[in-house]
This record gives sequence, structure tokens and C-alpha cells, in this order.
Amino acid sequence: MPDQPPYLRIADVLRERIAAGDWAPGDRLPSRADLAAQYGVGDNVVRRAQELLISLGTLEGRAGSGTYVAQPRERLRMVRSIYREQAGGSPFASDMAVMGRRGTWESRTDAKVPAPADIAARLGLAEGDLCVRTSYEFLADGKPVQLSTSWEPYTLTAGTLIVLPEGGPHAGKGVVERMAEIGITVSRAVEQPSPRTVTAEEATLLGVPKGTLATHIQRTYYAEDGRPVETADIVVPANACEIVYEVPVR
Repeated sequence: MPDQPPYLRIADVLRERIAAGDWAPGDRLPSRADLAAQYGVGDNVVRRAQELLISLGTLEGRAGSGTYVAQPRERLRMVRSIYREQAGGSPFASDMAVMGRRGTWESRTDAKVPAPADIAARLGLAEGDLCVRTSYEFLADGKPVQLSTSWEPYTLTAGTLIVLPEGGPHAGKGVVERMAEIGITVSRAVEQPSPRTVTAEEATLLGVPKGTLATHIQRTYYAEDGRPVETADIVVPANACEIVYEVPVR
């Protein structure tokens, strides 16, 4: 097996020293040059190790001052479970309520947006077919913790009361509950999680440093007849949230 990259080794060493109490929350770390000399690596290796730990919320960088041990903070628990859908309403709000938090969101909907190739493939459409796109910023007690961009086929909901996910009498309800209002039973969802770093725009919206690690969840809801009825890209920063999948066993 290949050797561990040097920056990952240094990141592990720094993590171990923090766990051992060598540096407490709020303490300033030695300079990169000092750490590089101490561990026999280049400054760039230390920089990459620190950037990784900053993205994980272990360290924080302060412009013109240095790198410090971050104050520990509670990570929100995001539960991905069939039972969230069965409860009705917003699964996010349910997650936050369990933790004693107030879950809210801000959104922007654009109707009749041509589907890009990847979205069209996920929804079983032709590239350029019209969709309703809604961008969300999910907030826990007023602080952004999750982003999502949802796409629904325009022909599916056009002329109905649910055409705008956040407008009309069914605004704010989950996809399952909204689709039921037009006689569509959503029977399953497929989620594909993968790790990546946030984009510059996502970092600004979430209030996290550039390069922060995140879980990207590609989710698609399917009706009983197998039709995709909604697909979304969900971005959850790793330093603020943990994702838990609950799988029923029969």
C-alpha cells in the first residue's frame, strides 16, 4: 500500500497533540516554520495539514495572527430515515426539533428553467426540458447549516397548487406530502452521498472557510410507477453536521 501523504501524517500528529492537551482551545499553534523544522517537513506540508484541520473545524485561522485551536462546538445530527418522510411536513424541521433547535429555511424558486444534462438524466427528461428549480438555505436557530438545490419536472406540476414548492397552500411541506396532493404516491428515495469541499459561493452562504469538507448528497424521489418526480443536490458541511442513516430491519 502507498505511504500516507506527509500532510495527512502531520495532521494526525497535530490532532493527537490537541487531544493530549498540549494545546487547549484558543491556544495559538507554533509558526509553520517551527512545526516544519520540528517534524522534518516543508512549510507547504504543514500548511496543507492545517488547512485540512481548519476545514474539519479542529483549527481556525486568524488573518495576520496565526492558527489557533478552535473552540469545540456541537455538531448537528442530520438523520436520513424513512420515518422522517412518514411523519409528514419538513424532515429538516423535524431533525431540528429533536435537538431543541428551530429549523427554518430561505428559498428562491425559478419556474421553467431548462434542465442541464445531468439533471435531465436524473429526472428521465431530455436536456433542456423545463423544470422548476428551488434553491434552499436551511437554518438552525438562524444559522445556515445546509444547502439544497431541488429540481422538479415542470410538466408534472404545471397548473396545480403545488407548482411552486414554497408558494400556495402547500408551501413548506415535503416532497412526499406535496406530491400526494396531486395524486402521486412517492414510494422511495435514492441517496448517493460523496465527500467534497465547498465551493466559494457555498462557503459564503454557509459562513465557513473556503475548502471546508462537506458531504454532497444526490437525492432523487420516485413515484410508485418508477417515475422520478424530484431530484436535489444537498450540501452539508462536515464541521457543523454529522449525517446518520437509519435503515429499517424487518
